[in-house]
Amino acid sequence: MSKASQLGTGRFGGGARPVSARRQAVAAATGVPTDGVAPPTELPPQRISLNPDNPRSTLGDLTDLAGSLQTHGQKQAITVMNRDAYIQANPEREADLEPDTTHVVIDGSSRLAAARDAGLAAIKVMVSDDQGANSEELLESALVANIHRQDLSELDEARALQRLLAIHGSQTALAKRLHRSQGWVSQRLALLGLTPELQARIGEEPIDLLRAVGSKPPEQQELALAALKQERARKETEKRERKRKTQTKVDAPATRADRADGTPDGYYDVIEGGSADGLSSSAEPEAANGPVSAGEDAPNLPAQSAAAVATAGGGEQQPKRFPYEDGVSAAQHLIHKMPLEEFDKMLDRLIKHRDSQAVSAS
Repeated sequence: MSKASQLGTGRFGGGARPVSARRQAVAAATGVPTDGVAPPTELPPQRISLNPDNPRSTLGDLTDLAGSLQTHGQKQAITVMNRDAYIQANPEREADLEPDTTHVVIDGSSRLAAARDAGLAAIKVMVSDDQGANSEELLESALVANIHRQDLSELDEARALQRLLAIHGSQTALAKRLHRSQGWVSQRLALLGLTPELQARIGEEPIDLLRAVGSKPPEQQELALAALKQERARKETEKRERKRKTQTKVDAPATRADRADGTPDGYYDVIEGGSADGLSSSAEPEAANGPVSAGEDAPNLPAQSAAAVATAGGGEQQPKRFPYEDGVSAAQHLIHKMPLEEFDKMLDRLIKHRDSQAVSAS
């Protein structure tokens, strides 16, 4: 006879099922109909026993969950087994079940407990009697459900994995069964190797560092944890410093080396024909710009000294000469480099010079 025939309807509770003598007695005492009816979709919370094999050691504070069930209602059904089906798979657990219950919760212990706290008259259920043929398969089902929701504490998860490891024989086989990597299993089991003092600090210390030292001898774990925390702090400091320097460069105002036109610092800084004292000869402007009209002061064009032209390293390329022969480039250079007030003075002088040239030519 198949398991489904023995236990009745399958995972999704699609049809009627035979009823044991015990369940008939429970039905007579509680008023819950059982004879030849389809599995229920709702049950009173008091008729569902908490699972003795729940991998969670504590359900925690259920205040918020109970309030949500009262305000917003239940969004997702809990998964339960018929009490008889559970006892058939777990005969040694019969005495641990709550009395006068007809079902056992498999997935949803927190919601069941919160529904009780909230005083709900009924809770949505999905009856699934083929969760497992024995206690190990039931534990595996409950563990997988909690892992997918990340609903277990780190230590409860490690203890449940240790129980399953005894069943499957190796971390590799267990990892394959849970569709996880062997490293994932190993890291979580490492918490069981921690000293009691470090296990008590789970939730306070970085969990990945605790897993890293769990495989070390107990007398080395404290020092190893301190060293890992120090190394992490050092890397975080270096990371923040790199980020600060990068941000400083982004936020810094443009310098002469980063002008809008992309002209590098020093470009066109040498004035052709400049004298050593920084003043050009009277003949140089005339040669480059034409004769100076009478009554005009000869402009004194500054020039960089030889020391300014030379680079600190001595091997870098020297700046280009000022482009006297290219009026557009010269103007563009002066627009970006010369202070506005000085640029206006220069512009006035050039206009006067141009006008005087026009008068002389006429």
